[in-house]
Amino acid sequence: MSKDIRIKKGLDIRLVGEAEQVTTELPLGSVFAIRPDDFHGVIPKILAKEGTEVKAGEALFYNKSDERMLFPSPVSGKVSEIVRGARRKVLAIKITADGKQEYKDFGKKDVDTMSGEEVKNHLFASGCWPFIKQRPYDVVANPNQEPKAIFVSAYASAPLAADYDYALKGKEAELQAALTALTKLTSGKVHVSVAKSSNLSPFNNVKGVELHKVSGPHPIGNVSTQIAHIDPINKGEVVWVVTPQDLVVIGELLLTGNFNITRTVALAGSKFEKPQYVTAIAGAQVSDVVKGNLDSDNSRVISGNVLSGTQVAEDGFLGYYDNQFTAIPEGNDYELFGWNKPVFNKVSTTRALTFSWLNPKKKYDLNTNTNGEHRAFVVTGSYEEVFPLDIYPMQLLKACMYKDLDEMEGLGAYEIAPEDFALTEFICVSKQPHQKIIREGLDLMRAELG
Repeated sequence: MSKDIRIKKGLDIRLVGEAEQVTTELPLGSVFAIRPDDFHGVIPKILAKEGTEVKAGEALFYNKSDERMLFPSPVSGKVSEIVRGARRKVLAIKITADGKQEYKDFGKKDVDTMSGEEVKNHLFASGCWPFIKQRPYDVVANPNQEPKAIFVSAYASAPLAADYDYALKGKEAELQAALTALTKLTSGKVHVSVAKSSNLSPFNNVKGVELHKVSGPHPIGNVSTQIAHIDPINKGEVVWVVTPQDLVVIGELLLTGNFNITRTVALAGSKFEKPQYVTAIAGAQVSDVVKGNLDSDNSRVISGNVLSGTQVAEDGFLGYYDNQFTAIPEGNDYELFGWNKPVFNKVSTTRALTFSWLNPKKKYDLNTNTNGEHRAFVVTGSYEEVFPLDIYPMQLLKACMYKDLDEMEGLGAYEIAPEDFALTEFICVSKQPHQKIIREGLDLMRAELG
């Protein structure tokens, strides 16, 4: 039975530079890259050496711990460079794209007649399995453990996030095909959450899933928040998670036989001269996507949103799971005695010296300045105001830092992902790297407890 979900705890960070709902079709770039670090916990084994000609969808590497997990090229072309770091770790595989794209043909499928095992094998063969992630641990899903449910969050509540209702418009057939395939992978339910205020969601008429309406401040769009309200995770249980933009890739694969990872990408933030949407392929070079639109003077480009995205240079690449670039001012200027002045241009959850509460609908042009230095945790109780899960965030962070596995289990670490601590990191007066701490804690649990 579907349900409405509303939260009160959280924080909407309103920023200038929201992407206008117009889409520019960009020409195909020249260089693309796949970064194994985008697939956390995967150890790559290279299949395509430098100089290898590949089609879009042909595997570049596989996961050392499970050879069925293939990671495909986003474009057709030639493998031009395998970038390595310390101890020969593979940092990126670069492909110089052909002028005309060729796709490896995986064959059209009638998903209604496929069994769960056939769906799983097709996702393996086509390189689409990495689109399925799991809780606990927030990693590529373990195919050997059936999930009790599968979740899709079709509402992005993060600052300046891409609007799924717009970005996925006209993709109803692909979404339905992919969701039908997901229903074959679990004996439980497939849950899809959309904004309660939306009448235009392409998910509104999908069949075979349980549709939920969500409302409230960020992080209502985070899938962990939705899982906690719909079907919480207990010890020993697993749920799988797929993003809407990845559903489109899976759906198109089933309907056409092609692995096409073209996305509608939001260019958002005050440092874009014209915030808008563009078409881009995952792994596209930043300079090819933002060319002519970015005010490069004193700006920072982020692949993803401002809270949980990754800083990239102009010769960097669009993250494999990302559907936006955000550009904001670099925070390298400091105010003399700024700590002792009333503040009107910054967001805060407290009313001490900061007056953002006087105009809750105001949009801010925030920069990357942390407004303070790293120090020991200060207990203020502010984390709980923006953290809607039934978890003690401060205690869980400390348990991760001193590596107490029993305490981490007891405090609910199975339910969370690093992005769930982006808001507590944003408001942290101690400037602690919450997402990094949680990521390291989850990795430790996975290594020790499986």
